[in-house]
Amino acid sequence: MTTSTSTTPDLSVLKRPSGGFAMVAVDQREALRAMLHQARGGAVVTDQDMVDFKLAAAKALTPYASAVLIDHQFALDEAVRQHVVASSCALIASGDLFIPAHDELVGEVEIDPDITPEQAKSLGAVAQKLLVIWRSDQPAEGRIDLVKRFVAGCHAAGILAIIEPVCKKPVDPALEWTWEDDVLKAARELGDLGADLYKGEVPLHGKGDAEAITAICSDMNEAIASEWVVLSSGVAEEDFPRAVRLAISAGASGFLAGRAVWASCLAAADVHESLRTDAVGRLQAFAAVVDEGMRSRS
Repeated sequence: MTTSTSTTPDLSVLKRPSGGFAMVAVDQREALRAMLHQARGGAVVTDQDMVDFKLAAAKALTPYASAVLIDHQFALDEAVRQHVVASSCALIASGDLFIPAHDELVGEVEIDPDITPEQAKSLGAVAQKLLVIWRSDQPAEGRIDLVKRFVAGCHAAGILAIIEPVCKKPVDPALEWTWEDDVLKAARELGDLGADLYKGEVPLHGKGDAEAITAICSDMNEAIASEWVVLSSGVAEEDFPRAVRLAISAGASGFLAGRAVWASCLAAADVHESLRTDAVGRLQAFAAVVDEGMRSRS
């Protein structure tokens, strides 16, 4: 595992007693607005609607999560002000600025200048997360430089650095590409640049042959120098426990997930009640998968 500066906290601050990670993400931005818009039958979704959902989700879920990821753009400051994060749950701040491009809600990403690692730490965050867009037809140098600058900034401030490579189609529509191949290429390119934790996409989106998923995860594990976890975007809620189990068997250590935990609550008649019951139940079940996987590996 990558060694950070002596003032940077140990990864155990983000873990369950089993040594695994069961972390919740509520840092989705315009993607969440689109999800709320659809769940509410096309109703306009205001910034306050976004904040309200994020705070409600954090309040309901953080007593059962080992860490929570909250974005600066909408909810971080208010979550801290209202003390919605349980004292037992570590706080991770977003460190990424999402830029619409290429007909995508998140087409490009830069380090967010409005939430520096020092500012994140002053709010109580023990880590920051950076999403990194990976495209096969874009030069590696830009991504590598972005990750190195992010990691250096986090470590200089004394917080953990988490990177989240997300593979997308080439900008050139004429180029052929295979998403699973790119997930592994991203791990090989960015997995040994000093980040404390790598947040990876689930091969095959958790569907299909278990051996194929496990094999790609094993290759990712070989490429990633730090501990790593899986995200849930692109993975069906019902497939996520299996995906986590397979990833852990191949070397991962848990998850940092949002949609698989709370997305189906968005269309509930009482969203807050669904968060307190349905989402909490799912998070507890996912955490149990992590604990079981970590025990079987020890």
